[in-house]
Amino acid sequence: MPATIIDGKQISKDIQAEIKQQVADFVAAGYQPPKLVAVLVGEDPASQVYVRNKERACKRAGIDSELKRMSAESTTEQLLDLVNQLNQDPAVSGILVQLPLPPAIDAIKVLDAISPLKDVDAFHPENVGLLSQGRPRFLPCTPFGIVHILKRSGIATSGKSVCIIGRSDIVGKPMALMLAQKDSPLGPEMANATVTLCHSRTKDLAQVCATADIVIAAIGKPEFVSADMLKPGAIVIDVGINRTDDGLVGDVDFAPAAEVASHITPVPGGVGPLTVTILLENTLKAAQLNQAI
Repeated sequence: MPATIIDGKQISKDIQAEIKQQVADFVAAGYQPPKLVAVLVGEDPASQVYVRNKERACKRAGIDSELKRMSAESTTEQLLDLVNQLNQDPAVSGILVQLPLPPAIDAIKVLDAISPLKDVDAFHPENVGLLSQGRPRFLPCTPFGIVHILKRSGIATSGKSVCIIGRSDIVGKPMALMLAQKDSPLGPEMANATVTLCHSRTKDLAQVCATADIVIAAIGKPEFVSADMLKPGAIVIDVGINRTDDGLVGDVDFAPAAEVASHITPVPGGVGPLTVTILLENTLKAAQLNQAI
């Protein structure tokens, strides 16, 4: 029986409607609307699309947004100056520096300079450390979006074996941390997994993958995960977005995998919409935290 295709767009719309109401309640309580400032350095086409999508999502949710553009020739010091200004601005709830940055800019130095209280991408070492201890301030956007997808699809992770393919700081590592915790903001049933974090040096990766109840593919290789790597009835979450001559494809060979899996996310329309949605959630939380100071 073909897999149930998980509609990330609809899940995203549902959560964004809830965030819109929470923002309205926040403003009705006498506070200024949350404000997200995105910083875009250079003219990378994909980054420009991402930033536009974030601006539109903010508008729908009642969150103020502003885009700061800098030329590709900007220096690390110039970008640090801008970040510092935004850190000091009480009207700014969240700061997002769009990645990738031009090669000449020290991305780690820039991301480390963002105030941990305005770090809505959850990349700052302080926020990563809090996550590792099971007491997160903000949760990383894509991994927490995946937890929402599972929750709203009626799929618990507690007691399940999870194979994560890819060990990036943006998806793989934080995803492993979150699912292995004893609890989750969405309930203990959305944590307590037995997690295997696979990567390019994993021996017998296909064998490891084939034992998992849930497979999360975030390796950045088009259609890398084949149907014969999956256990029958596995839940498959495809994080990959790869541009090919045939259009956008994920890290999973979708059609054959859908014949084996019980649930699967498509590309596009699966995980992607949730990444922006959790960014909105974090921006609202940042505004609430900043008001509490």
